[in-house]
Amino acid sequence: EMSDYIASANRLRPKGARKRIVAYVESYEDISFWRGILEQWETDEFFFEVMLPSRTTLGKGKKTAMMNDLGKGLGQWMIACVDADMDWLLQGHTQMSRMLCDSPYVMHTYAYAIENLQCWAPALHSACTMATLNDHELLDPVQFMEEYSRIIWPLLVWLVWCYRNDHYNRFSLMDMSSIVSFRDVNPYHVELTLEHVRKQVNRRIAWLQHNFPEAKRTYPKVRENLLQMGLTPETSYMYIHGHSLWDGVVMPLLEPVCVMLRRYREKEIQRLAEHATQRQNELSAYQHAQSPLDVVLRKGTAYKQSPQYQEISADLRRLMTEVGAAK
Repeated sequence: EMSDYIASANRLRPKGARKRIVAYVESYEDISFWRGILEQWETDEFFFEVMLPSRTTLGKGKKTAMMNDLGKGLGQWMIACVDADMDWLLQGHTQMSRMLCDSPYVMHTYAYAIENLQCWAPALHSACTMATLNDHELLDPVQFMEEYSRIIWPLLVWLVWCYRNDHYNRFSLMDMSSIVSFRDVNPYHVELTLEHVRKQVNRRIAWLQHNFPEAKRTYPKVRENLLQMGLTPETSYMYIHGHSLWDGVVMPLLEPVCVMLRRYREKEIQRLAEHATQRQNELSAYQHAQSPLDVVLRKGTAYKQSPQYQEISADLRRLMTEVGAAK
């Protein structure tokens, strides 16, 4: 097995040289994210090398990262670091889900994807501040995301119910995404956006109840199971499709906020400038110092305070204990 091969290679290293643990990820973008997590667990004895699984092809994705024969080859010297996707919520309903949930050598995000962690609500205000250099709070992102999550929670339970009962062709992840996404937000009247989402969600729930009357008995069990797994109605946004959360919720919510914050700062500079040259210099300096919001979010590490990150850490602690015991 590949993990054994790396173990043998480690034994051939000079005495005192650090042993290598290979960590396979799904795509190029994931390399820096997982490096930022794994490097904290490196010691004088062990280091991680984060890479795509294939040097011979451009094969990407979770299946490749976890090895096509579903885990053969993974071990304490070779791990996979992947997005949880629906596989974690399926709790062993499919072969891929069983491996993700049960293998000690598969690390996963405990949120749908990396994007969900990067959009962790308590990080959003400071992201706006860093993007605009203006700390004024036009809206409370934590409060918004909690209210939004409470609205979509019953539909998330339905989604998991459909996937666990093999009805995903009737209500899919992409159906869910289109219902819970939005476009234009007025930062002064976010309740209008929430109301729009609530109407969409209620309409689909009524349709699901009508089409799957048998769920009346089993839906509460799925909800209870999700609560036991650590999901809450206030954190539903962490478990919806990552790109949809990014493009259809967080960016449409915060971009207009950033536009307003930049405008306020520019007006302030114009008001306080003593002459045209100073005004031009200050405006130019301010524009150079700003950062695009999406860049700030991608570089952020505030998610390391999140409950999901604590779960990832617990898995890595177990792995490093095993590796340490297997010197």
